[in-house]
Amino acid sequence: MDRSSYPRSRRIAPAVAVAAAAALLVAGCSSSSGGKKATEGDANVSAGKATTPRMTVALITHAVPGDTFWDTIRKGAQAAAAKDNIKLVYSSDPNAGNQSNLVQNAVDQKVDGIAVTLAKPAALKAVVAKAKAANIPVVGLNSGVSDWKKLGLMEFFGQDESVAGEAFGKRLNSLGAKHTVCVVQEQGNIGLTQRCDGLKKTFSGKTDILYVNGTDMPSVKSTITAKLKQDSSIDYVATLAAPIALTAVQAMSDAGSKAKLATFDLNKDLTKAIDNGTVQFAVDQQPYLQGYLSVDSLWLYRTNGNYSGGGEQAVLTGPAFVDKSNIAKVAQFAAKGTR
Repeated sequence: MDRSSYPRSRRIAPAVAVAAAAALLVAGCSSSSGGKKATEGDANVSAGKATTPRMTVALITHAVPGDTFWDTIRKGAQAAAAKDNIKLVYSSDPNAGNQSNLVQNAVDQKVDGIAVTLAKPAALKAVVAKAKAANIPVVGLNSGVSDWKKLGLMEFFGQDESVAGEAFGKRLNSLGAKHTVCVVQEQGNIGLTQRCDGLKKTFSGKTDILYVNGTDMPSVKSTITAKLKQDSSIDYVATLAAPIALTAVQAMSDAGSKAKLATFDLNKDLTKAIDNGTVQFAVDQQPYLQGYLSVDSLWLYRTNGNYSGGGEQAVLTGPAFVDKSNIAKVAQFAAKGTR
């Protein structure tokens, strides 16, 4: 599909309004598939209620096996699929080359639409072009806000990671932090890089970057522990994912560090840590909304020719801060796996 055919209106469509419907349509629990294995979430549509032809949508992410963040995205996608009479085919692989192969598989299967994350955009450029050449509409979600238009995607749903990082840095300033370490769990992931870069841009204190292997939690723990033992001046640890944050809590204890912890992203266990003060705050990008809107947008495009964001602007789902002041409300949704 040629982007020259997309409308150029700057009016931002009210895509977020569909979120209210999403809360009523949670499709049952799921777990991250990980690796290259694909699974299908067939929508359960009552006989006679489907008003549009059934379509197949492929959701392809760079999810790391075991990271519950992706369960939330998938739940949102399943909810939209259930509402829209969509057969949802989900697959994931953290390796960019393998993720590209999964997109190619979707093209070969002649799906009706593709929703894809762009953690490493360059690796997906060629296969996205193949999808467009096959007249398959492609939308982006979660990662790639700076690159989706360059790759010719139709729409994007997610958080501007640079803006989120800058907001994080300003929040650290307001808390009186002087020295932070930003923990990156996947080198080469453009969204994670933008988070730390944004933090460093606005934070008035000293920022260190620490790379860890996010697929090996014992290694994550030992690396953070060693860093904190090495430098006792670090007063804030900034992590970029909820599982990394919870592991960092253990590392801080092992190191005898007096530093405090804040993070990007949420899960059920992290809301408990915010509530009890172990974690000071989290930046929420609303992954459920990302999954829901990306799938629903493909249905809206097919049935009504709609473009969220007018085909020009990303639909932002974050950043929003979650701390002690609002954790009670957020926790009730996180307990259901939708925040």
